[in-house]
Parts: sequence; structure tokens; C-alpha cells
Amino acid sequence: MANAEDHQTTRRDFIYYATTGAGAVITGAAVWPLVNSMNPSADVLALASIRVPVDNVEPGTQLTVLWQGKPVFIRRRTETEIDAARAVAIEDLVDTGAENANIAGEAEATDENRSLVNFSPTNPDGSMGDPVGTTGEWLVQMGVCTHLGCVPLGDGAGDFGGWFCPCHGSHYDTAGRIRKGPAPRNLPVPVASFVDETTIQLG
Repeated sequence: MANAEDHQTTRRDFIYYATTGAGAVITGAAVWPLVNSMNPSADVLALASIRVPVDNVEPGTQLTVLWQGKPVFIRRRTETEIDAARAVAIEDLVDTGAENANIAGEAEATDENRSLVNFSPTNPDGSMGDPVGTTGEWLVQMGVCTHLGCVPLGDGAGDFGGWFCPCHGSHYDTAGRIRKGPAPRNLPVPVASFVDETTIQLG
């Protein structure tokens, strides 16, 4: 009698596990198309990174490009602009964080931590190439005011020779750091690097 009960228990366990396993497979097959539909489409992935030629950008001018639906300022700064940015003490800044997606962890908002001076290009094989932009003349930042999302005016606008937001009067310096007005943070620096001497990649 005990053997018959053991046999029934084993059979019952098998049926339970088989039913549970089949249910899990059917549920997974039903849910997967829904989950997969949430992945970004091919055209969105194509815009995840773009390459911008900068060979025609002269010192003292900037190029504005659209990346992921937002403007990005790529400025080639003059020595005067760089010197002005580097003369500012950290304690004089509203936002002392670098706001730089290229730097891991916390970093101070020095001009060196916001310009392309710290970035190195890579060769096509993935190895590190020769340094490009090591003078800090290149500044890449999102062209969206950190107050309410307006697009600041550039080319030396505002009280600090950098950018000025006409919507509510935020003033940014020549390193894109907020110096005056309601904006709480510096203009963010996106993921950016040189891929060669005349091309910057965003993303």
C-alpha cells in the first residue's frame, strides 16, 4: 500500500512540475513580443551617436547640431575665452560640479574638466591614438538651459562672455558654467570624443 502511495505522489509531483514548466514557457512566449516592442527602433539606435566634422569651425565660433532631439553647442574657443574660464575660482561658481558625462564620479567644474582637453581619440582598431584638442579650445555642451529648457544665445552673450538665456536671464561663462540667474546647474557636457583630428563623435 505504501508503494502505491509513493507512486501516486511521484506521479502527482511530475504532473505538477510539467504543468508549471509548460505554463512558464507559454507565459514567456506571450510576454516576449510585448517586451521586445519596447526596445528602441533601428532609426533611434542610429541616432544614439553621430559624427560631426569640425574642420571648418574657426576659433571664436561655434557649431550647433541636433542630437537626440536637442541642440548641442560645439565651440572652438579663443585663448582669451580659455583664460577667462580658467581664471574663475571654484568657490565663485553656482554649480561646482563638472556636469560632464565623460568623467566618472564627482569632478569639480574646472575648465579642464569641462573641455575636450581630457579626451583622447581612438584608432580604428580601438587602440588609443595621439591626443587631439589638448589645448582645451574645444567645448561641447548641451544647448539647453538648465532652468526651464530654453536655448541660450551664444557668441559672447551675457555678462560673462559665454551664453545667455533670454527666457529668464541665466548667464553662463565661457566654460558653460552658470554664473548668474535662476538656472541651478552648468550646461551638461554629453559623451563626446575626437575620432580623428577633424571629427567629434557625440554618444
